[in-house]
Amino acid sequence: MFAADAPSTGRRSRQEAELLRLPQWCGPAFASLAVCAGWAASTWVAVHLRADAALHTAALFVHLASLVLGFGAVLAVDYYGALWLGGRKTLREVLDFTAPLHTLVWAGLIGLIGSGALLHPDLGSPLTCVKLCLVLVIALNGVQAGALHRRLAALDCRPVSRSLLLRGAATASLSQVAWWGALVIGFLNSRH
Repeated sequence: MFAADAPSTGRRSRQEAELLRLPQWCGPAFASLAVCAGWAASTWVAVHLRADAALHTAALFVHLASLVLGFGAVLAVDYYGALWLGGRKTLREVLDFTAPLHTLVWAGLIGLIGSGALLHPDLGSPLTCVKLCLVLVIALNGVQAGALHRRLAALDCRPVSRSLLLRGAATASLSQVAWWGALVIGFLNSRH
């Protein structure tokens, strides 16, 4: 009696698990909402909190260290992507190398956003507002880059479609423009 029920139970639990599985877009959508909430919270802190000189100095150090960490990892990821496009690395080699770098990118970005809120940004300055928007673009693009990485890893040695190649090129280009733009604006703002 119980032996006959076992295959049915196995099928039922797989079906139940399938019903509980969220659509593939939910993870990036929730992550994007979390990014927007974190960005908004840091902007609110920047408006309402004034750090003393010691905290400002510590925040500046964390800001610079986070820039080195996050942007350095982004440059390494994009460099490996260029090596793959040039035929010098396989896609598997690139994915294996860059997978752990996503953690460094996010750690650097979180450090930049958190410390930046303590650096008294002038939110009345159009350049500062552009920089804040670029930071949000960087973070949302990072969510998309993680989803792209998973999609490429799921190919399992199959050829990469033209649409995925274009998506990868757009992701890397947007990342570079936003990071360099935020860096240049940060440099210009530091001179005032």
